[in-house]
Amino acid sequence: MLILGIESSCDDTSVALLDCSEQGCFVIKESTASQIEIHQKYGGVVPEIAGRMHAEKIVPLIEQVLTGQSKPDIIAVTTGPGLITGLIVGTEAARTLAWTKNIPTVSVNHISGHIHAVEIGEYKIQYPALALIVSGGHTELIYITEPGDYKILGATLDDAAGECFDKVAKLLGLPYPGGPQISKLAETGNTKTISFPRPMLDSDNLNFSFSGLKTSALYWLRDNKLTAEKIIPYELPTGIYGQSNSEPTTNDFCASFEQAIVDVLVKKTIKAAEEYKLKTIILGGGVAANKKLREELSGAIKQFIPYSLFLVPSLKYCMDNAAMIAVAGYKQAIKKDFTDWQNLTADPNWELGR
Repeated sequence: MLILGIESSCDDTSVALLDCSEQGCFVIKESTASQIEIHQKYGGVVPEIAGRMHAEKIVPLIEQVLTGQSKPDIIAVTTGPGLITGLIVGTEAARTLAWTKNIPTVSVNHISGHIHAVEIGEYKIQYPALALIVSGGHTELIYITEPGDYKILGATLDDAAGECFDKVAKLLGLPYPGGPQISKLAETGNTKTISFPRPMLDSDNLNFSFSGLKTSALYWLRDNKLTAEKIIPYELPTGIYGQSNSEPTTNDFCASFEQAIVDVLVKKTIKAAEEYKLKTIILGGGVAANKKLREELSGAIKQFIPYSLFLVPSLKYCMDNAAMIAVAGYKQAIKKDFTDWQNLTADPNWELGR
C-alpha cells in the first residue's frame, strides 16, 4: 500500500511516500523544507511567517515526491494538534489532491505520528505499549493497547520539556532551537554543579511541570555568574595560561539543567511502566534526540523493566516529518479509519484519544 504523508503542523513542511505492508513501512521518497534559519532571527516560530512558508513549499514538495511514482493508495495528513496556520496549508493540500486524484484520506494526529515514527522500516510495536512523547509543545505519557487506542496517563501542566529547553537557552543567549545547543554544551559540563529542582518528581501522579524549573534557572542566572568555558583543564599546572574562575561554566549550567529534566522524564516513565505490564516502551518527539535522555531511559528500562522492548526513532525521525505521519496513516487505513476529503478539518487543539 502506497501512503503519501503530509506534515505541516509547526515549522517543517514535509512530504513522504512510503510502501507499507505487513513486512513494515519503507520510505520510497521524502523531502522536507526547514524554516529554522527564518525563525532564528525571532528566537522562535512566528505562526504567520510559518504559514506563508508552508504555502510556498507544499506544492513543490508534493510534486517532487510524486514525480515518477505510482499513484498513492492513501493520503495521510496531519490535521492537529499544532499551529493553525500550518495545519490549514497541509489539510487543504491533502483535500485538493484527494479530490483531483480520487484518493482516500486519513486524518492523522501529530502525536500519533511521533508514536509510530519507531515503525519506519521493519520495526514493530508490540502491545501493550507506553510512549513518552517529548517535544517543544508536548510532554505526555501515553498507554496504548493497540493502534488507535490511546490513554493519556500524564501530561505537562504548563511548559513542555522542549519549550523549557528553548526558553532557558534563550536566557543564555543561545540560538534557536535552543534544546540541541544546551545538550551540546552539557556534554562537557558537570551535572552536579548546580542543584536545580526536579518538579513533581515524587508526586503521586504521572503529570509533569517545567515552568518552575525554568524560573529557577532564570533566578540562578540573575543571582550568579557564569564563565564561558574552562580556560585550561584543572589537571594542568596553574600559571601556564591562568586558571579558570571558580564560578560554574556555561557547560556546567547546561549539564545541571539538562540532568534535572532527564531525571524527571526517566523517573515518571519508569513509574508508569511499573504500573502496567508492557511489551514496548517508546520514546518519541524532538527531545527524543537528546543523547542523555536516550541513554538514561534505556539504562533505567534495562534495570527496572527488563522484559520490555525499548524503541526510539533514528535522530532524523525524532523531528517533525511526513514519514511518521504516513506510518500512522497506514495503521488507520488498515482499520478503515478514513475521513472523506470534504470533512478534513484542521484542529490545532486535537487531543490524542479524544
